[in-house]
Amino acid sequence: MDFVAGCIGGAAGVLVGHPFDTVKVRLQVQAINKPLYRGTFHCFQSIIRQETVFGLYKGIGSPMMGLTFINAIVFGVQGNTMRMLAHDTPMNQFLAGAAAGAIQSVICCPMELAKTRMQLQGTGEKKSSRKLYKNSLDCLARIYNREGLRGVNRGMVTTLIRETPGFGVYFLSYDVLTRSIGCEPDDRYMIPKLLFAGGMAGMASWLSTYPVDVIKSRLQADGVGGVNQYSGIADCVRQGVRGEGYMVFTRGLTSTLLRAFPVNAATFATVTLILLYSRGVQEGPKDCEEVQPNHHAQIQQQAQQQAQPSSL
Repeated sequence: MDFVAGCIGGAAGVLVGHPFDTVKVRLQVQAINKPLYRGTFHCFQSIIRQETVFGLYKGIGSPMMGLTFINAIVFGVQGNTMRMLAHDTPMNQFLAGAAAGAIQSVICCPMELAKTRMQLQGTGEKKSSRKLYKNSLDCLARIYNREGLRGVNRGMVTTLIRETPGFGVYFLSYDVLTRSIGCEPDDRYMIPKLLFAGGMAGMASWLSTYPVDVIKSRLQADGVGGVNQYSGIADCVRQGVRGEGYMVFTRGLTSTLLRAFPVNAATFATVTLILLYSRGVQEGPKDCEEVQPNHHAQIQQQAQQQAQPSSL
């Protein structure tokens, strides 16, 4: 049931947050000399006006398909790592989250490659006159036929650099927040507290690694028009800083933070409600009462193991 709850919660997060992710990618990779969008809200308006609301959901198939594998890896690795470390401390939460983030990058990288390519396909067109990719699987198949495994894993290094500390910061932030505000099983405000802790932890996770995400998106979008602009990570960083200054690393940050809170909030709400229902946890009293410490640790551990930062 933990696995099912995590998958459903992740799916809810994707449905809520994918439009923001599409805006983020468009802003990150648009040409500085001929920008299509002036900012986050202009990008939203332009996509809806030119491509209809479905334009915001381009490429959603890829993260939906990858959720099962990513959640299974994250939950399994994080839980096993915490058992190996034996002590539930904030630092161990960081280490367990970092381990989970590193291992799940193997699935996350090709998934986000397909998502990025699909999101950029038919930019500014209500109905694309020529679709290069039919769907996410077709996208990966075409990239593999043209570039082999190296092409499918384009951006793997930057994904590892982003996901490893990103998941660590997420689990660390969530652990610190839940300990601080208290998430007792009999607390009538437990769900809002979990929503708040999850949303804030997601934002902290993105802020900690966002510059790396900009580089990853540019590398994965490189070659869409048939011409490769960057020779590698260092060259991408040099060209970005030379052409746009260090503010290049904040491209799309507003839409990312707008996405991070509701995505993680939706994930936590869905996961928590499913777990409480399936495990027969009865609704607590209206007024907060003192509970045994082991109850707090149990509910906190259950919630922590179901959460994931978005896309990451």
